[in-house]
Amino acid sequence: MKKRNFTKEDEGVAGVIEALLIVALVAVVISTIQLVYIPQVMTQREAEHMDEVSNQFSYLKSMIDIQTVTKSSAPMFSMINLGSRELPYFVTARAFGDLNVIEDEDSMLSWSGSFSVPLTSIKYDAYNSYYVDQTYILEGGGIIVKQPTGNSVMRVDPPIDIKTQASKISLYFNLTRFIGKENKNSTSGYGKCIIRTNYLDTKPFPGNPFPIQGGTSIKIYTDYPHAWNESLNHSMGHLVDVKLDPSETPTYVEIKQKSGGNPIELYVTEVYIEAQLGPGWV
Repeated sequence: MKKRNFTKEDEGVAGVIEALLIVALVAVVISTIQLVYIPQVMTQREAEHMDEVSNQFSYLKSMIDIQTVTKSSAPMFSMINLGSRELPYFVTARAFGDLNVIEDEDSMLSWSGSFSVPLTSIKYDAYNSYYVDQTYILEGGGIIVKQPTGNSVMRVDPPIDIKTQASKISLYFNLTRFIGKENKNSTSGYGKCIIRTNYLDTKPFPGNPFPIQGGTSIKIYTDYPHAWNESLNHSMGHLVDVKLDPSETPTYVEIKQKSGGNPIELYVTEVYIEAQLGPGWV
């Protein structure tokens, strides 16, 4: 009978184990990147997008200010980046945004208990997946920033002129009144949105100036009273009495004559701007 010799082949087994270890190492590295580094990258990316939106709102305001001063009927174009895409090859989520022309009749400038003008706005809502959500609002010529928690903040003060004389204080409110086009006043998504603005007209309110003294006052009804209160106190709080609505959920800011101070004269001017959102113009 022939004798057979049996030998152990360990080299094949070692190769399989080595391959499994390499696969496991790659899986650990990818998991670490996905769970630790990718959220940090996406958070930074969305934070940079919010900075970009802030700059774009400042540019939008500057374009409207130019139209207001020049009174030119030529259209001007601004851009808002609504959101950001996900990263390729990794599991990430997009950031979306909503952009709207708001013509809410509940927001207004009211005075003497008898007169009022709407306080319209262009509003951007960010729906971030990693960074805190933010809202940017161009209202009354000022830029307001709001987060889900905390009070709203006036990033750029509204253009309110103040002139002081020996016997009176004159306040000049130049309010931008946005006129939206039907089906072109709202958009959403994550791409870039073009905003076309057209100057229409400038109308001083009939009856200028209005005396604000004794029991009369100016009230700004807005969804962002804390921002307006901080801005107005900073710019004119040393001349007039600026107070926030004392209720638990304030809805207005009130401007009155200081006790023993000079009376106030109010001048109100509305600047009509037509705004269209998205591609294609009506």
